[in-house]
Amino acid sequence: MQTHKTVMLQEAVAALEIKPAATIVDATFGSAGHANAIVKNLAKGGVFVGIDADKTALNKDKLEDSQATVHLVNDNFSHITDVLETLKIESVDGILADLGWRMEQFSDSGKGFSFQNDEPLYMTFGEPDDYPFTVEDILNEWEEHVIADILYGYANERFARRIAKAVIRERKIARIATTKQLVEVVEGALPRAALHRKTHPATKTFQALRIAVNDELTVLETFIAQAFEALNVGGKLAIITFHSIEDRIVKHTFRELKQAGVAQLTPKKPISPSREEIIENPRARSAKLRVLTKQ
Repeated sequence: MQTHKTVMLQEAVAALEIKPAATIVDATFGSAGHANAIVKNLAKGGVFVGIDADKTALNKDKLEDSQATVHLVNDNFSHITDVLETLKIESVDGILADLGWRMEQFSDSGKGFSFQNDEPLYMTFGEPDDYPFTVEDILNEWEEHVIADILYGYANERFARRIAKAVIRERKIARIATTKQLVEVVEGALPRAALHRKTHPATKTFQALRIAVNDELTVLETFIAQAFEALNVGGKLAIITFHSIEDRIVKHTFRELKQAGVAQLTPKKPISPSREEIIENPRARSAKLRVLTKQ
């Protein structure tokens, strides 16, 4: 299994300008790459809060020894207000969210995130039973035009209508329940030239369906609003995005807060990974780090 490489590790942690007694939230604990770099900067009196919707990610053994108080919480980061209230933390000095993926989520989740393995089509960050619907439900029960809108709206899939039509055709024959079935439907719907893209032909379809099931864009908007409220004056909110739809939300929301006179963009432009990092970790190439400071 490939080892997960944390993207923009030094840049993200440096952007938080952590003081030894600070209270810092890692809203996407994941593989604890950023988390370990954060706790190294905290001393006695400092507080670290790690949040992750995937309970399998939360393990204190991932963290190096620290004098700081450590809390690990299994929840969606859009519930950051409730998380902090439960911990009796009134406000924080910095919040980091890395919207990327742990390798483990792709390789052995059992939820169908990757087209490399044949798994059930859930794609839920948390337990499937806790969600109103899964990808399997979308594919087998939702209307054709809705499926097409999801593929185009959440991933800019240019063949959205062809794929949606193929889904409807296939589900009349047999329920679409596994990643292998979905890949076959997508590949069968695309023109031959589209099967030879640099990326796998099903990449955008999987991305769009995952976003829909987890309501990722609404969740991101809710998270930003709650995270900003939780910050002390001078506190930092740092978010790493990996695709244009997410980045657009972060960019516009940060800009609105700046225009309202309650925050500054620090720095004004997004931070991109270094050339050296992209060579070492190609998945970093689309990453953008945006940082906001509360006034």
